[in-house]
Amino acid sequence: MLLAQKSVQPLSDIVSAYWPVLAFSFGISLLATPICRAVARRLNIVDRPDDWLKPHEQPIPYLGGVAIFFAWAAGILFGVWWIGRINPWAETEWANLAPLTIKSPMLLGILIGGTAIMALGLFDDLRMASPIVKLAGNITVALVLVFVGLGDDFVGTAAAKFGLKMTGDDAWLNWVYTVPITVFIVVGACNATNLLDGMDGLCSGVLGIISLGFLVLSLHLHMYGSWHHDNVIRLLVALSMMGGALGFLPYNRNPASIFMGDAGSMLLGFTAAVMILMFAEAQIVKWMLGAIVVVGLPIADMTLALLRRWRAQRPLMMGDRSHFYDQLRDRGMSVKRVVAISYLLSAFFAAAGCLVPIYFRTRYVVPIYGFLAVLTLAAIKKFRMLRVDSPATEPKS
Repeated sequence: MLLAQKSVQPLSDIVSAYWPVLAFSFGISLLATPICRAVARRLNIVDRPDDWLKPHEQPIPYLGGVAIFFAWAAGILFGVWWIGRINPWAETEWANLAPLTIKSPMLLGILIGGTAIMALGLFDDLRMASPIVKLAGNITVALVLVFVGLGDDFVGTAAAKFGLKMTGDDAWLNWVYTVPITVFIVVGACNATNLLDGMDGLCSGVLGIISLGFLVLSLHLHMYGSWHHDNVIRLLVALSMMGGALGFLPYNRNPASIFMGDAGSMLLGFTAAVMILMFAEAQIVKWMLGAIVVVGLPIADMTLALLRRWRAQRPLMMGDRSHFYDQLRDRGMSVKRVVAISYLLSAFFAAAGCLVPIYFRTRYVVPIYGFLAVLTLAAIKKFRMLRVDSPATEPKS
């Protein structure tokens, strides 16, 4: 059933207040990327081709992830300053709230976590960190998010839909389930975007589309929740994520002149995880489900990768060239066509993640997304996406 809703905060007011944040983040990314490229060339920090996982023809500079990080962090910090400067709380029902500052535990935790994830990814780009080190770093960052109150009621939000409240003596159950789920979301999102970074312009473009999906959901909640801190933070993070990814894209599209590396892909994945957890804070399960569906393409690709490796009895953390985009490329499609198809698929998931929770009640959202999952599985089977590497693409011994 469609929801009859009435606007509380005019969309035009929200857009006029926030557009400078996107412009600032995009501009920083656009300017910082060629600088990082020049530094990478000077220091010989390049990704060298091989005969298996890295088929590009010549060494490509890394450090694109550092440029994305600067844009992401600068966008959030600028947003805090900008929102405080225009003081939107002054004549609203939220006037009694203190202005948003970087001392906000949740915002501070996001900035610390993003910095740590970028540093971990950069270390992997430069020194090849072991899977155990990367996993430990992801888990530590996830625990930081729980500590600052992000995702600490993830299970409670879902349980409340069924009339279950974990309070008093039962409150510890919420933590027992919430901590591992939050860790799973952070680790999963970071690895999903990392696996997606295998073709020029693919990860940056897809994550730009995903950030647009998060932005639409955030705008909707802002319209009906006004200038509450959680709504403001959601918008700042989504806009900074979008600006960082899209400002990097012109340099990363085929033929790429710079790669983002793990520093960039893991940071974007971390931000996606943060957004999912923040929509859980909205206290309605359909927003949480919608945010997960927005990230549908990277999630589907990661799930397929794990299933392929399990079926082939290979280490789950061992790379391969059987991702959906590799398979499309092996079927004769050009890089630009594969990337365009990926953008369309990502836009489809983003639209489903936004429109369904906005227009339907939770009782309808769950079966609709269940049908979408079945449809996705049917498409995977039809196009035979569960195959493993052919002998011709195995790594040389």
